[in-house]
Amino acid sequence: MGKGYTDMRSSYTGQEPETKRPDRLLPHSVRAIASKAGKEPMHRFRGLYSLLNRSNLRAAWFALNRKATAGVDGITHEEYGRDLDAHVEKLAEELKGKRYRAKLIRRSYLPKGEGTTRPLGILTMSDKLVQRVAADILTAIYEQDFCDFSYAYRPGRSTRTAVEAVRRGFISSRCSWVVEFDITGFYDNINHDLLMKMLERRINDKPFLILIRKWLRAGVLDTDGMVLHPATGTPQGGIISCILANIYLHHALDDWFEHKFKPGCRGDAMMIRYADDWVAGFQFHGDAAHFQRAVEERLKTFGLSLAKEKCAKGFFSRHRKREAKRFDFLGFEFRWGRTRRGCNMIKLRTSRKKFRKSVATFTEWIKEYRHKRMSWIFAEVNTKLRGYYQYYGVTGNSRSLREFRLCVKRLMYRWLNRRSERRSYNWKTFAEMMRHYGLLYPRISWGWDQQTKLALA
Repeated sequence: MGKGYTDMRSSYTGQEPETKRPDRLLPHSVRAIASKAGKEPMHRFRGLYSLLNRSNLRAAWFALNRKATAGVDGITHEEYGRDLDAHVEKLAEELKGKRYRAKLIRRSYLPKGEGTTRPLGILTMSDKLVQRVAADILTAIYEQDFCDFSYAYRPGRSTRTAVEAVRRGFISSRCSWVVEFDITGFYDNINHDLLMKMLERRINDKPFLILIRKWLRAGVLDTDGMVLHPATGTPQGGIISCILANIYLHHALDDWFEHKFKPGCRGDAMMIRYADDWVAGFQFHGDAAHFQRAVEERLKTFGLSLAKEKCAKGFFSRHRKREAKRFDFLGFEFRWGRTRRGCNMIKLRTSRKKFRKSVATFTEWIKEYRHKRMSWIFAEVNTKLRGYYQYYGVTGNSRSLREFRLCVKRLMYRWLNRRSERRSYNWKTFAEMMRHYGLLYPRISWGWDQQTKLALA
């Protein structure tokens, strides 16, 4: 196989092994797979397992997040890299001799808001390397098959491009009805047998498919020490989980919408999906109502169900803006408005639900760390604000950004005054301290993309 790897990160600055780092060029064999998959949509690939060789496994180490948490074996990215060649040699021999076994997945829980948590699976370094190579092989194949309105976990796409696609789609089409959807526990309810049948449509390599089945059946070490063996689902956080989730929803939803449902609609129809969250737009109410019923029945056949409390249908017309529904997608609220030139446009602002969640998260943080040195606190707060502005800093959302900064300022004043029994600051002295350390002001980091500007023209 050619040198290099498909996902090298040029920003890596950690200590590297003494051996030479691989090139960042896309391997010739993976490019050939992508080309073949694009030219022959029905072709079934063989010989993929042989690509899990020493050079690619070694190169995968450079593509991983070096700050990621260690798995059940406790080996970190840095520790694994100190003797990288020996570890990779052993792993490659295990794969070649069919002796490789997937390790237990350490489960962690992240707060999701409203008292709920999101389970996260943490892999060992060896499993991460093999999954990284396998995920890039699957990406090379399925990037040629995925529909254009799918945006999650794909090269060159992000939440930002998905948000712009929604805005551009409604502006450039005649869609006047919006339907919002969310799948209940999607990652926990993926049917393993159905997923393997989907993979077999494109892959005719038994060892490679057996490897994927091993990851699906890998035990999960919960926080209470219990080992679980889920019959369905794929762990969130696993490298291979992202591409497998996209493949599952491609067959269950995307392909069905694009080639079966959409051609039967009376008017314009569109859909934008980011993982298990998606919105659909329709010109006529009948098409929207039909889709709402049909998609529920469609997902049932794949073992999935909709979260009824998060599903809604509403009127969203540029011609009757006062009656138009506002809807949320990927943390933004979408609503119709006008530009300064009088053109119809869709304005974005931070979703009220996400805004309240961000304020609540910061409140818990400042309560926990208010005892730290001021220089440390302000540095951390500015890092948080920078990330918040980077995501929500879209044209037209300045008011929400200023509101969030004001909430942060007030929360800091409140909780920093509770570092001791006596108040440490009044507003005058607190303002002087803020001028000394500095608190980042909002900035717009992105606006309309070029296609949206053309649609508005």
